[in-house]
Amino acid sequence: MNLLLYGAPGSGKGTQANMLRSHFGIPHIATGDMLRAEIAAGTSLGQKAQPILAAGHYVSDEIMIAMIANRLRQPDSRRGFIVDGFPRTIPQAEALDTLMHELGRHFDRVLYLRVELDELLQRLSGRLVCPQCQRTYPPGTALCVADGSDLVQREDDKAEAVKPRIEVYLQKTIPVLDHYRGEGLVSEIDGMGTIDDISRQVMAAVTAQPAKRA
Repeated sequence: MNLLLYGAPGSGKGTQANMLRSHFGIPHIATGDMLRAEIAAGTSLGQKAQPILAAGHYVSDEIMIAMIANRLRQPDSRRGFIVDGFPRTIPQAEALDTLMHELGRHFDRVLYLRVELDELLQRLSGRLVCPQCQRTYPPGTALCVADGSDLVQREDDKAEAVKPRIEVYLQKTIPVLDHYRGEGLVSEIDGMGTIDDISRQVMAAVTAQPAKRA
């Protein structure tokens, strides 16, 4: 099961990705988490990415394509994967198509969690995250339930970065969905309901009859 998971920042992609990962036993590949790990480790890539992410922008296509290519070639991805946060531009999508062809793979479904702008702004502006496991929590939560870590606010979740993140997402990422619509792969999910309701929609979409291929 090879899936692409889309949704603006704050749409709940991480929650649904965890559900899919548990159900299918395949890795959740979140490019945002991969970049934050590079930043935490102080690598050269992390040093380049940190000010870009803090400003609510995306790193270059070249860096992202190289990073995802290395990840999809790792042994744990052979049975399938859930990619969250990539591709975000048409050049990235085209490069990913080439990579999938080289690997002899294809996508089973492209999921888009649709949430209204006002709701996204409200969710993101107060969101907290565990610095260890990257689980996200609503405002007012103090500790991570998984490991007891003190929660923090990401630089790219602060008020001054939230709106630019969403604007960049809408300008660059949404058009990528049209790249996959022609293949009949895109399923739009109403992301405004409860977590259980959204999960039921997601599972119905990924277990539906696959799109016909040329």
